[in-house]
Amino acid sequence: MTQASIPPTMMAVVTTGNGGYDKLVYREEPTPQPDAGEVLLRVLAAGVNNTEINTRLGWYSSTVTGDTESTAEVQAEKGEQKADGGWNKATPFPFIQGTDCCGEVVALGEGAPSSLFGKRVIVRACMRPNGYDTMDNIWMASDFDGAFAQYVKVPASEVFAVDCDWSDAELATIPCAYGTSENMLHRAQVSSGETVLVAGASGGVGSATVQLAKRRGATVIAITSPSKVDDLKALGADQVVSRGADLVDVLGDESVDVVVDNVAGDQFPQMLKVLKRGGRLVSSGAIAGPIVALDMRDMYLKDITLIGSTAWDEPVFPNLVGYIERGEIRPLLAKTFPLKNIAQAQAEFLEKKHLGNFVLIPPQD
Repeated sequence: MTQASIPPTMMAVVTTGNGGYDKLVYREEPTPQPDAGEVLLRVLAAGVNNTEINTRLGWYSSTVTGDTESTAEVQAEKGEQKADGGWNKATPFPFIQGTDCCGEVVALGEGAPSSLFGKRVIVRACMRPNGYDTMDNIWMASDFDGAFAQYVKVPASEVFAVDCDWSDAELATIPCAYGTSENMLHRAQVSSGETVLVAGASGGVGSATVQLAKRRGATVIAITSPSKVDDLKALGADQVVSRGADLVDVLGDESVDVVVDNVAGDQFPQMLKVLKRGGRLVSSGAIAGPIVALDMRDMYLKDITLIGSTAWDEPVFPNLVGYIERGEIRPLLAKTFPLKNIAQAQAEFLEKKHLGNFVLIPPQD
């Protein structure tokens, strides 16, 4: 095994179960050792996402019907354990979360390419262990330990060196939000000249979608709060609609080719109304609530396609690396926090006052 000098222990945030911020414990843990085909990364920066909060809350459980914010309030009081609260199955508590990782390769397991040693990389967090002919997938920081630590081990096949002048924190904004967004646009086959409506456009996935849809040559309509209208226009949105507005009244029936909706909730029926015949609605989340009203007539009479998106397709992550290296997208780093201040970062994250992504910085000694 090729490696640099690695300490036997590291500092990490361990999530001990479903519940409130008290379940996030900053403590010393053994430094992982890479197995065959794996690499060990010194974590340089780790992004904050909805999924880590939802996993801690057990929001993915079928027993949860409310939005992330209301679920957080309930779990802060009760801390109820959810056996089905993870993405794939029972969450492996206690474990280390952290889906977004920018790191340096500091150790190689047997068989890992020597060319990776010393490289600054980002990690493809969604992994397809049985190949791309099935939808089977596992996620770093949901199914096994992630990047809210000084070190993390991952399969060598899932790390990608990036040649760019971005900071570590800027690179850490990319994997989850931009991978999720690019996968949705890829699945929906968004092309130049189409009109794309983006719900929750100021969040990590939403702001990534504005950029990535514009990169494809689409006309982008962004839904956001009134305070962020100028920010979204500066990001490239062609039109901005205030959250809560009547979409049919503002945009008109059958005015949009594709809806990218990670919000869901009460406004979902309007999304189908504004879709053109043959339109597509793609989603990888439901931050305003997972239970929606669906008028089947809107779907089948207009030949609408509903697309779920969790498992990332093979071209998605290499595409993102290319976009970064060619300067076709830019990072949206809202704020950084020391790793030990994760509770503060997640609390501010839930306030939804920021544009882009929050990033945690582990101790670098």
